[in-house]
Amino acid sequence: MPEVVFSVDQSKSMRDQAVPGHNRWHPDIPAVAMVRPGDEFRVECREWTDAQLHNDDSANDVRDVDLTLAHMLSGPIGVEGAEPGDLLVVDILDLGPVPQQTGDAPGQGWGYTGVFAKVNGGGFLTDYFPDAYKAIWDFHGIYATSRHLPGIRYAGITHPGLFGTAPSAELLASWNQREQALIDTDPDRVPALGLPPLRDNALAGTATGDVADRIAREGARTVPARENGGNHDIKNFTRGARVFYPVHVKDAKLSGGDLHFSQGDGEITFCGAIEMGGFIDFHVDLIKGGMEKYGVTTNPIFMPGNVEPRYSEFMSFIGISVDHDTNTNYYLDATVAYRRACLNAIEYLKKWGYTGEQAYLLLGSAPIEGRISGIVDIPNACCSLYLPTEIFDFDVRPNAEGPVKKDRGQCAVTS
Repeated sequence: MPEVVFSVDQSKSMRDQAVPGHNRWHPDIPAVAMVRPGDEFRVECREWTDAQLHNDDSANDVRDVDLTLAHMLSGPIGVEGAEPGDLLVVDILDLGPVPQQTGDAPGQGWGYTGVFAKVNGGGFLTDYFPDAYKAIWDFHGIYATSRHLPGIRYAGITHPGLFGTAPSAELLASWNQREQALIDTDPDRVPALGLPPLRDNALAGTATGDVADRIAREGARTVPARENGGNHDIKNFTRGARVFYPVHVKDAKLSGGDLHFSQGDGEITFCGAIEMGGFIDFHVDLIKGGMEKYGVTTNPIFMPGNVEPRYSEFMSFIGISVDHDTNTNYYLDATVAYRRACLNAIEYLKKWGYTGEQAYLLLGSAPIEGRISGIVDIPNACCSLYLPTEIFDFDVRPNAEGPVKKDRGQCAVTS
């Protein structure tokens, strides 16, 4: 097993670990370990909300989750010799749930998918599903099943939702300026247009005193992806993947977490993956001056892993950039088109007995494929959602007899 450079006791909060992690992006968060180019090492991770959600049949914990705590990140891990302008080459060697453990923390044999309430983050379809819901998934090797979504079993593509390098002071200031400008266009919007720096519940790693206070005041929230990487939520960022991260500060300072057992393209419920704690094994290297050599200025380059379920039969649901509720046409709007594709899939699954909330949770967590299929045919963009038919224990395809509608239970709801 590779050397563990960041360890987590899953019975304790990230704040109470022997070496705490952090939940803000800032260049002054101290590195907690150093590795060299060519090293292989393991990073253990806490579930992204610091295990606020529980293995039960109520979604009250989703409704009441405190997002000022997110994301709980492991690190930063410094890389010797890394300098601004380099590319940090990161290979994912292995990852998974917490090994050989069952318990109360997500990742200890189970995980969850949540629909966040509109007043607390929302999701891609929050106007259609404004309340909080949850599904618990049990892990069986590479497979996941849920008592809240009966009739479904699928293999997960385990991956980290979030890893990245530390921003420079200049880059951090740019993030905060542009995101505040966006928020100022509609400061009272629900859900909010962005999440500005917030001192409440900020965790600054091993920093103390004035440095920790400055990190809390200035540190960027971890919800969106940015130029340093961050919360990309790419399901094929799995074993065998390679990422070329831009280096903005000395030693690069690699951090991350938010491990997922499985996820559909888009993670549409916002907490749409099967969330868990666990471990991830890395190999790192450097390309000196790589940012200029390869024109990498605004985002990492990603090479997907070659490990994924062998699903070969799909049903594809199509969406175009038309809001059918109001008969409003949008010009080549891929977001509207993908939203319609998701809604079309949900309506189809309801015909087989699933509730809309169950179908929404399924599309966020199962290994669906989302694609921009047409982006030039004015005025309508076309997006498609590929749903594997083999994940169902019944034939979900259309037939002349019509769908067999059964009582398929309910996901966890709020009281």
